[in-house]
Amino acid sequence: MHVGNARTAAFAWLLARHHGGQFILRIEDTDRTRYVEGSVEEIQEGLRWLGLDWDEGPYFQSERLEIYRQLAEQLVRDGKAYRCWCSPERLAQMREEQKAAGLPTGYDRRCRDAAGHSADEPHVIRFAMPLEGVTEFYDHVRGTLSFDNALIDDFVMLKADGFPTYQFANVVDDHLMGITHVVRSDEWLSSTPKHVRLYAAFGWEPPQFVHPALILGPDRSKLSKRHGAVSFREFTRMGYLPDALLNFLALLGWSPGDNREVMTRQELIEAFDIPGIVNHPAIFDRQKLDWLNRQHIRMLPDGELARLVRPLLEERGLTGVQDGYLESVVRVMKDRLTFTHDIVELASYFFTDEFDYEEKGGKWLREPGAAELFEGIADALQDCEWTESAIEARVREAGGRLGREGGALIHPVRYACTGRTVGPSLFAALETLGRERVVRRLRRAADLARVQ
Repeated sequence: MHVGNARTAAFAWLLARHHGGQFILRIEDTDRTRYVEGSVEEIQEGLRWLGLDWDEGPYFQSERLEIYRQLAEQLVRDGKAYRCWCSPERLAQMREEQKAAGLPTGYDRRCRDAAGHSADEPHVIRFAMPLEGVTEFYDHVRGTLSFDNALIDDFVMLKADGFPTYQFANVVDDHLMGITHVVRSDEWLSSTPKHVRLYAAFGWEPPQFVHPALILGPDRSKLSKRHGAVSFREFTRMGYLPDALLNFLALLGWSPGDNREVMTRQELIEAFDIPGIVNHPAIFDRQKLDWLNRQHIRMLPDGELARLVRPLLEERGLTGVQDGYLESVVRVMKDRLTFTHDIVELASYFFTDEFDYEEKGGKWLREPGAAELFEGIADALQDCEWTESAIEARVREAGGRLGREGGALIHPVRYACTGRTVGPSLFAALETLGRERVVRRLRRAADLARVQ
């Protein structure tokens, strides 16, 4: 699964949930040359992670071969399809000759009226497209579209190995499964007249067609790995939240009709509908995805965010952190996180005294009076009421006695207590760290300053 079909699945799921319909998972696995071991499990894992639960399925087309065979034979009997015995070699030669002559490539209908072959000989079954007229259908994104029948190939419905093509199997399944809306990329627009003709041949009512525009890279070229179009599984490993990625996917070719960009899952369900799908390409903007992830991290309850980051800390050996303390840390840090794993790098000083001092802040240890400043602040906080406001008052009062205020006070105290030159609100961080850690670190910084 990649970004494109994840977006398609998200649109279909949101549409079904908005209208109280059913979202069906169907595995279209009839092209055996493209089968990848483990891909089905990866698709289901990705959908579950994204929260796109399905109401029916999974159905596997490879387990429904007899249904397709019987219906293909029905069209042959009705004169709406025919057997084709042309060899792969003959078809390849035909296409080369068409290219050499500057003609469109497509089956030349040699077997459409052929005789003298046995149904027992290896063959495919092709659909007999009308040779004149047009096929017209309505797409909810593109409007009414018309295609010249003479330019549409007599496409294969059933291959020689007994497996159906996508063009045939999806029409059969959509009808038998009661599909009302088909959502797929506009790359499939040119195939839709074939599907419309199949529905007509069977006397079936076609579903509603919805073809969102393509997803392009920031340079407006087709999305590729250089734009970050890695497999969907990679996005789950990068630290994106499911709700943030669903929010991003929903906005790739759809708009709620107002200025909202950050939307919860429930807000998306309530707002998502076909009229909001736009007919121009969507741009895959990684920076926007990162921004949305930051917003969704901020929206998480502290307890939920703490639950998500705990395993990341434990992977680094930072174990035994109490639940209440971890929640306090994420409350202070959440505005600074783009990914959940950022907390391991940005906030490690909350969990261990064994942190490195950033080299660029070393001046705060070397400046005159640094040791006296750290000792003075430590003394002032020794018996302070441990609230953010009380800590701030004591630090500023002690700093004033030593001739320090503003950045000349805040920066060295932050550096002494965290080893960092930037971070969350200093006084909120000190309150979270706790009196014992803060006083101990200030006195350690004073000792370091004395030997600089």
